[in-house]
Amino acid sequence: MTVRKGDYLFTSESVSEGHPDKVADRVSDSVVDLFLAADPYARIACETMVTTQRIIVAGEVRGPKSLVEKNGKVKAAKVEAVARKAIKDIGYEQKGFHWKTAKFACHLHAQSADIAQGVDAAGNKDEGAGDQGIMFGYASNETAELMPATLQYSHNILKLMADGRHSGKEKYLEPDAKSQVTLRYVNGKPVGCTAVVVSTQHSAKVDQDDVREIVRPYVKKVLPDGWFPD
Repeated sequence: MTVRKGDYLFTSESVSEGHPDKVADRVSDSVVDLFLAADPYARIACETMVTTQRIIVAGEVRGPKSLVEKNGKVKAAKVEAVARKAIKDIGYEQKGFHWKTAKFACHLHAQSADIAQGVDAAGNKDEGAGDQGIMFGYASNETAELMPATLQYSHNILKLMADGRHSGKEKYLEPDAKSQVTLRYVNGKPVGCTAVVVSTQHSAKVDQDDVREIVRPYVKKVLPDGWFPD
């Protein structure tokens, strides 16, 4: 990767485990784990949608008899159990979204024969990946995690806030949150922080000023010494 010269600002954003996108990912991952635990050669293309008091899971699967019936129908009760557990672990117990009372719909079904044919190994034919995509990224030496500093600091702020919430220390914080960190770069290297934005769900018992003071220590803990913006 070419290092950009000069003096510039760069910003990255992260969302918490309670953000709807992450909740959906967590549920989908749990469904994938359910199938692979039962059959390492199972195939799962699972999409999840979450909204006010509703969880919808859909997609195509090929898996063991313990999860897929002969007619291709997926045993929805087992999928529902892991989906609700995932949301419970995140911490959603609100009127608008509760792991126990949200309506659940499972639209998973057996994998299309046409897609399966394109994936199955036969003779010397190369195996494909059905209709699934491939994601890629890059490593950076800006952090110990080998991620760009702006992104890793954004992740770390939300991780510390989530830890505080799960431990019971931060009783006023709720699951959904977002963070954004802007760093100043000189000749391709971060030299300071110019801005941090953190938004979070919270109890009605606290106001904007209270939330700012709750969040501030987590930001300070993540940023290098002397980088906390004015």
